Amino acid sequence: MSSILFDAPGPKARSRYRILGVVTALVILLIVGFVVLRFAQSGQFEAKKWQLFTFPLVQQTIAQSVGATLSAFATAAVLSLVLGVLLAFGRLSDRRWISAPCYGFTELFRAVPLLILMMIFYYGLPTVGVQGITPFTAVVAGLVLYNGSVLAEVFRAGIESLPRGQSEAGYAIGLPKSKVMTSILLPQAVRSMLPVIISQLVVILKDTALGFIVTYNEILFQAKYFGSQIQYGSPIIPAAIVAAVLYVGMCLILAAFAKWLERRLSRKPGAAVTPAAAVPAEV
Repeated sequence: MSSILFDAPGPKARSRYRILGVVTALVILLIVGFVVLRFAQSGQFEAKKWQLFTFPLVQQTIAQSVGATLSAFATAAVLSLVLGVLLAFGRLSDRRWISAPCYGFTELFRAVPLLILMMIFYYGLPTVGVQGITPFTAVVAGLVLYNGSVLAEVFRAGIESLPRGQSEAGYAIGLPKSKVMTSILLPQAVRSMLPVIISQLVVILKDTALGFIVTYNEILFQAKYFGSQIQYGSPIIPAAIVAAVLYVGMCLILAAFAKWLERRLSRKPGAAVTPAAAVPAEV
């Protein structure tokens, strides 16, 4: 039976698709060209507005902000994955007193906007006597609670999508449920849901930009500061372009790593068998 769910395009349809593709590309180029032209006419590409970014101290500060962004991302990513796995296991528990709180926790923090979580940690907790909350702590805590709850649903969906025979085989050989989850179901769920997991990690990386609200010294915070320098013509657009290039570059690197990891995990163990190993031994 054919796996095609639609009619294959004929010569005329392929010709129309090519024309639409060319027209779409031209429209995008026109829009980008118009934006660049408007920036040039408003003086956003003048040397005075970009002079600030030629100073070594400014470049060093930008490098430090990139390090701060990556530090918050790495910490939040690891903790979000751990929290997501724990919440997913809790949701799938047979004990009601475990599954119910995990369900409530997941639904609560999925519904609260991330920015509000960061502001609660940084501005709200000190008002009730909780001291020592740094901008880094507020950013990471907000990212972990929100994205950990989202990843919990990703892991849960991946585990529940597996055939029931996978878990039944583990129970048949005497494995407890915890061992079945960690050794059989979770590795397969991670492999099948890897694109979604990587997409959520990219979201974590981009959401670190919200840290400028709580004065965390990340890329957007420094871009806002440099863009407000009146003596250099208030280079708001140049600072935004620099920040955008840095974010896009980091996201592309993460996406490339995801592609590499997906290809590596897609290789079946033992697929490459040497000829010597393939020949049965003589009896």
